[in-house]
Amino acid sequence: MSTRHLFIDETKHRDYLLVAAVVVPSNLVTTRRMVRELLLPGQRRLHMKDESDPRRRVIASAIADSGVRATVYDAGRRYRTERDRRRACLHRLVADIAGGGNTMLVLEQDDTLLSWDNQCLIEATRATGQHDTLRYEHRRPTAEQLLALPDAIAWCWAKGGDWRRRIVPVVTAVCEV
Repeated sequence: MSTRHLFIDETKHRDYLLVAAVVVPSNLVTTRRMVRELLLPGQRRLHMKDESDPRRRVIASAIADSGVRATVYDAGRRYRTERDRRRACLHRLVADIAGGGNTMLVLEQDDTLLSWDNQCLIEATRATGQHDTLRYEHRRPTAEQLLALPDAIAWCWAKGGDWRRRIVPVVTAVCEV
């Protein structure tokens, strides 16, 4: 059985959003190529906050046409701290993928959250009985180009308006947590 890959990033622009972008195994190579082709000469990664609006439109359109699917986990401001929001989103994400077979989560690496994330994910996988089917790792966006997907989706969703309209074709669910 092949392993589905979920690429995870967050935004704290207005409310706390965590986005899980799903890439089916047969599309990993072509989706990575698509992201690489969006890079400008000398650019090591795509990061929506650093892009101009015309580039953002190109990136959002490419992702919308890519076949990627995503779930937006919205913790809003319903929790006391940012870590509480993150925990709620990660626990809901892990519960949502339970029973779906082998899964690899790739989270954008934030050194200040690394051990905290690991503990949170251990708790979530134990609670859902996924210790044999769920793997996860933290990667830097320069090492895993597909982390550009949840970054762009989260950015567009948080901005709202026309940006959200551009990315809505890839969003299969929005879960309030």
